[in-house]
Amino acid sequence: MTAEPETRELLLVELVDDRGTGVGACSVAEAHRPPGRLHRAFSVLLSDRTGRVLLQRRAATKTRFASRWSNTCCGHPAPGAEVAVAAARRLAAELALTTAALTEVGVFTYRAADGAGGGVEHEWDHVLVGTLDIDREVPAPDPTEVSEWAWVAPPRLATAIAADPDAYTPWLPGVLRVAAAPEAR
Repeated sequence: MTAEPETRELLLVELVDDRGTGVGACSVAEAHRPPGRLHRAFSVLLSDRTGRVLLQRRAATKTRFASRWSNTCCGHPAPGAEVAVAAARRLAAELALTTAALTEVGVFTYRAADGAGGGVEHEWDHVLVGTLDIDREVPAPDPTEVSEWAWVAPPRLATAIAADPDAYTPWLPGVLRVAAAPEAR
């Protein structure tokens, strides 16, 4: 099990400038308080051998963008922590997945306000990808983090996001774009 949501809100994140250079630290809660402070984050996107991507529906208790479908997992590395190591830990904590090797394929920045939760995401988001061998490992979600999961073909996902963007986290299109870029392969 991971730390309770209130406890995670007290953890430190690394603040960055518009080039991704560290400029300080603050709590998760402070970084997400309007108008939002630009900070380092990561998004993991796992695929299977057929090219489907693993999505999760965020738990209803999440402090930002609750109950929305998103990439496999996401989070914040502690200041000075290696992004891939922090991402692997989060993947294990949220979905009990430990065998997929993660590769960072790019970074993008986004800002999004959560009308329901009141927080603001303003993140320098490192995108990491990996392939999960579904014959060896199956997601076992922590219910405080993930309410459900699904494998989805990218064309079907693109159609679904276009039809109902509010069912998905605002960063998911950016994650998909970075992961699909030629440099990501």
